[in-house]
Amino acid sequence: MRVGLRDATTERPEPDSGVAESGIGIVGRMRALLVEDDQTIADFVARGLREAGFSVDRAAGGDDGLQLATTGTYDVAIIDVMLPQLDGLSLIKELRGRQITTPVLILSARHTVDDRVTGLEAGGDDYLIKPFAFTELLARVQALIRRATAAPASTHLTAGDLTLDLRSRRAVRAGREIELRPRELALLEYLMRNAGRVVSKTMILSHVWDYSFDPRTNVVDVLVHRLREKIDRDFDHKMIHTVRGMGYVLKVA
Repeated sequence: MRVGLRDATTERPEPDSGVAESGIGIVGRMRALLVEDDQTIADFVARGLREAGFSVDRAAGGDDGLQLATTGTYDVAIIDVMLPQLDGLSLIKELRGRQITTPVLILSARHTVDDRVTGLEAGGDDYLIKPFAFTELLARVQALIRRATAAPASTHLTAGDLTLDLRSRRAVRAGREIELRPRELALLEYLMRNAGRVVSKTMILSHVWDYSFDPRTNVVDVLVHRLREKIDRDFDHKMIHTVRGMGYVLKVA
């Protein structure tokens, strides 16, 4: 059955997400294109990406995905192989033929080496076999974006009166040195690199821990609480904020 463009949807934060109330805009939000005809998988992936801070445009067929990809700008595209209309590999070839360089993660139940090679030769940048864990998909998406926007990572970070030297592993706020445990330092680094941008619990889990943790556990909340006690407790200006329904953000002012 042909799927019309009316079936291509954009996932937005829920109205009660608290973003507007916190003063955090969505200008810096990463945009992902998801082309997947399995409604269950599409809902699962879109929801996870949205919780991770992405804006997600969805299409259920290759033709609709092509129209979205050629009329919008995306940081990453996630494309299933077996699609109605235009199949996934043909879609990717068409994008590359039009000089669209958006990083592409291929989703497929085909798992042989030849299948993966075919997908990469068609212009895909990575290949994920179904079924998959969302944490792995998110890690691959973030790796694709990092490679596409690669720049030398600074080892000295500054956010307002807070500085972090990654070589000496030394954090200082307003001239006062703050002693941090390894996980606290890793979380602070991640928040500082994303200062002003909301990061979800899922994003923190994938950066600060390995991917075996259940996102429903409270390990993130506990770590954020510990870090907040050290970074904010003795200062009038609080830097680490909770954004209801979204995650956490480090605010300079």
